[in-house]
Amino acid sequence: MSNLKVQKIANAIYENKNIVFFGGAGVSTASGIPDFRSSNGLFDKKFKGISPETIVSHDFLLHETELFYEFYFNNLVYPNAKPNFTHKFIAWLEKYKNVIVVTQNIDDLHQHGGSSNVIQIHGTTSSYHCMKCFKKYSLKDILKFKPSVPLCSCTGIIRPDVTLYQEALDEKTVGKAINAISNADVLIICGSSLVVYPASFYINYFEGEKLIIVNKQQTSYDKYSDIVINDDMNKVFKEIKKILEDKINEK
Repeated sequence: MSNLKVQKIANAIYENKNIVFFGGAGVSTASGIPDFRSSNGLFDKKFKGISPETIVSHDFLLHETELFYEFYFNNLVYPNAKPNFTHKFIAWLEKYKNVIVVTQNIDDLHQHGGSSNVIQIHGTTSSYHCMKCFKKYSLKDILKFKPSVPLCSCTGIIRPDVTLYQEALDEKTVGKAINAISNADVLIICGSSLVVYPASFYINYFEGEKLIIVNKQQTSYDKYSDIVINDDMNKVFKEIKKILEDKINEK
């Protein structure tokens, strides 16, 4: 990790007002939640001979509901996961800057870490609704059914408020994400491979001062970024926070 690059990121944050963090699955791995596309990621292995992409799809939910929920309960729901340093650092930064989080994650750890302005482009595992009568349910309600399929009192299947494969993203949420990124002075991308649409799609709307990537692995967008650090993000943000605290205390 380059100390000069860390200093440059801290300076970019300190000198600008509107900061957007665009986060992927890598943000939550330190909280015990696996990512999707690394060598040991969730999508790297099949489940009962079926690819995870097939299982977490709209058609599979409708026609193979039991197997969908067996996979879902075992691999996508982590009620005991706690926010890690990156989540807490982003929330801390809200005290000094206009911070918006645009996340691909569905775990709500940014909110649990204290962030108040979070745009979840793929939805959340914290809320659910009946596909028949649209009655709303919480994660606590759903876990009572585990490992069985959660069914509403009207006999309808209860589904997570998550965007599955074959489903369109919520237009209002997409609009909020685009608006946040297009108005950002600094865009910090962390924990995302930027391989899967719409991750790369959103970045194209950034017109601000600094595009920064903090990610363990290299991405195809590294060459377009102002600053890139390929390292553990918790370690990186701990150093950045120290520098920012010194700058703030000097005022």
